[in-house]
Amino acid sequence: RREEAMAKIRVILNKESSHRRIMETTGWQKVQLMFTCLCWFVLLSPMIQVEGFHLIVTQVPRSTSPFVRRPSCCAKPCSSTGTFMMADGTNHREAGPKDDTRRKAYLQQTPHSGRHFWPSHPAYKDRPRFLKRNVKKKRFMEGWYYRLTLPEEQVSFAFIFSIEDMGLRAKSNLTLAAVQVMGPNDEYLVQADRDDTKFWAWEGQQGLGCTFEWSSDDDDDEERLKKELTTAMHPEEWRNMVKSGFQMLPNSLQGRVDGHDGSLGGVYDGQGVSGSCEFDITIDPIVGWGDNAIGAKGKTAHQKSTAGWLASSSVFEPHWQVTMADGRATGSVRWKNTTYNFADAPFYAEKNWGGSFPSKWYWAQCNAFDGYMEKDGTHLSVTAGGGTRKIPLGKTEDLGMVSVHYNGTFYEAVPWTGTMEWDVSPWGRWVMTGRCTSGPRLFEVKITAYCDAEKVPGVVLRAPTLKDGMVYFCKDSFLAETTLSLWELTKDKATKELVRVDGPPIIDCAKSSQGAVEVGGGPWWNDWKGVSDMKQPMKGLVRFPYAFQRIKRKISPNK
Repeated sequence: RREEAMAKIRVILNKESSHRRIMETTGWQKVQLMFTCLCWFVLLSPMIQVEGFHLIVTQVPRSTSPFVRRPSCCAKPCSSTGTFMMADGTNHREAGPKDDTRRKAYLQQTPHSGRHFWPSHPAYKDRPRFLKRNVKKKRFMEGWYYRLTLPEEQVSFAFIFSIEDMGLRAKSNLTLAAVQVMGPNDEYLVQADRDDTKFWAWEGQQGLGCTFEWSSDDDDDEERLKKELTTAMHPEEWRNMVKSGFQMLPNSLQGRVDGHDGSLGGVYDGQGVSGSCEFDITIDPIVGWGDNAIGAKGKTAHQKSTAGWLASSSVFEPHWQVTMADGRATGSVRWKNTTYNFADAPFYAEKNWGGSFPSKWYWAQCNAFDGYMEKDGTHLSVTAGGGTRKIPLGKTEDLGMVSVHYNGTFYEAVPWTGTMEWDVSPWGRWVMTGRCTSGPRLFEVKITAYCDAEKVPGVVLRAPTLKDGMVYFCKDSFLAETTLSLWELTKDKATKELVRVDGPPIIDCAKSSQGAVEVGGGPWWNDWKGVSDMKQPMKGLVRFPYAFQRIKRKISPNK
C-alpha cells in the first residue's frame, strides 16, 4: 500500500525527477537541501524585496534582461517615459508601468514611498496583476502631503494630493482624484475629478500625478490615445502639455490648479470662489526617516517605517509614513496673481493610506527653526502626532510619537521604545513630550506649539472619511509659535532611573514662528490629555527589529 501511495504521488507530480529526488532523500539530505536553498536566498537577497507577505524579484538593470531597459540618456523623452536626474547625479527613467524599476530614487528613500493600490489609469491595464492584494475590494484612499516653507516671506504652502476608491470592482460613489492647496494667510483651494482613470502612481518610488485637462483638445485620434496612456513626463514636457493637474517625481513637484475655495460646500467646479495656483519645484532630499550617516559602501543608514514594520500589512488603520522629514526646494509658486521665487527653502513630505483617516488625531511639524536651516551646516526637523487608530478584533488604541532629525541623527520617541504624553486643546495648544528608554540613544524631547485662536483661527481642510468621502474633517495652520528641546539621558547609578545628563541639552529651546499644526476628527470640544499605551501582542511584534538590533550590537559592538 505504501508503494501504491508513493506511485500515486509521483503521478500527481508528473513524475518529475526533482520531485522524486525530494521524496526519496534521507533526513540528512533534506537538511543539506534546505541549507543550500537558504544559501541561494542569502546570495539573491539584494535582488529581492519583501512587501507584506509577498516576495517580488527586483528587476536588475542588465542589458541582457528582456524585462528591464537601461536608463535612457536621450535628450528628448517620449510622452509616456522620461529621463530624470537623480540625487546622486545619475540619469534614471521610470519607463511607465510596464517596466517600473523598484530601486531607490535616492539614498534617503523610505519604505512605503510607492503606491499601495492598483491604478485605474489605462496605461496599467495590460500589465499582469501579480500583486492581487493591490486590487482593492473595499473602501480605500491614499494621500500625499508636501509642505513648503518660505522663512523670509513668512509664508508656507501645502500641496495635498489624494485618490479614493480607485478601480473598485463594485463602483463607488466616493471615487475621487483631488488636489488641495493651502496657501498664505491660511487660504485654501481645491480641484477634483471623479474620473479615477486620470490618476497614475509608481510602485517602488514616490512618483504620481493626475492630468485634469490637457493644453490642447483638438488632437487627432493618435495623439489623443497617446495622451490617455501617458503617465510620468519630463518636467519640460509636462509644462507644455498640461493645462491643469499635478505631477510628483522623486526630485520635482509640478502643478497647475484651476479650482476654488470650496466655500459653497463641495469640491467640484463651481462650488466656491474661483482661484488658481501654479507651482514648479525641484527637490533636494536631506533626510528621510532615519539616520543619514553614509557608510563605507556609499549606502545611507536604514530608513524606517514611521509606524513600525507592521505597516507593511493591514494590521493598523490607517497607515502613516513620513517620506522626507527634511529637504530643500528651489523654484516658484504663483498663488492668486502673486509669484514667490525661492531657493533652498525647507521642504517636508508624508503620506497616509487605508480605509479613512483616524476618528480623532493631532499633529505638529516644523523644519524651519531659527538658526537651523543651513543646507550644508546645521539642520533640524521635528514631526509629532498621534490619534486613535484601529487594531485587530475591532479595537482601538490612542498612540503618539515625537521624532527629531538633527544633523543627520534620528531621535525616535515612540511607544514601543519608550513613552509619549500629549496635552492638546481643540485649537490653540499642542504640548508633546517623549522619552526613549531603550536602545543605543536615550533621550527626552519636548515640543510645544501655540496659536492665538482669535488671531489665527486656522483653515478647515477636507480629508477622506469612511462613509462620506472627502469632507471637512480637520483644521490646520502654518503660524504656530513652536519651541523644541532635546536632552540626552543617562542611568543614575544610585536610583537606577534615567535622568538628564549634566550640561547643556542637545537642543536648547529652538524656536520658530512657522510651525505647522493640525487637529482632526471628532468633532472634539475638550482638552485631550493622554499617554501612549500600545497593547500587546502588537507592542512586542513592533519591537522585534529593535530587539534584534540590540542582540546584534552585543555580538558585534564595533560594527
